[in-house]
Amino acid sequence: MARRNTSTYGFAKTSGLLNAQIRKASESRGFAQSRLLTHWDEIVGADVAAMARPVEVSYARQQGLGATLTLLTTGAMAPLLEMQKEQLREKVNAVYGYNAIARIRITQTASSGFAEGRVAFGHAPKAEKPEPSPEIKAEAHKVAGDIHDDGLRAALERLAGNVISKSRQ
Repeated sequence: MARRNTSTYGFAKTSGLLNAQIRKASESRGFAQSRLLTHWDEIVGADVAAMARPVEVSYARQQGLGATLTLLTTGAMAPLLEMQKEQLREKVNAVYGYNAIARIRITQTASSGFAEGRVAFGHAPKAEKPEPSPEIKAEAHKVAGDIHDDGLRAALERLAGNVISKSRQ
């Protein structure tokens, strides 16, 4: 009888469950490797990722070998991206491992709409949580007081503080 890893018995990683759906959705937009979408910031750098997002990879018959990568940006950022097209193409092709992308096309559109007049390509900053009151901290400390491991006790105190705060709202 084969021995199973008891720490993951009956459970599977979420990424393993979603891989097929993510691959199917990204391939429908031409992204053979979803890594281009999921790791865009790492591939092109934070400065370029803040001004552009990949939209589509298209393979047209009359254009010969290689695909066209379409990037979404605002009109103000398009000239900056235009000057960096060749460097971007090299970085993207490094992900594929061969010259999969022959051309980069820049689309100047606001992803969040025209009314706002701005595009939010980056992630919104996390809102700072207010510190729990001293009473809640004391109650959370009392709940986790019997735990001898410092790291575990601190984590349980944070959890207890969050639960107590939620229940009082």
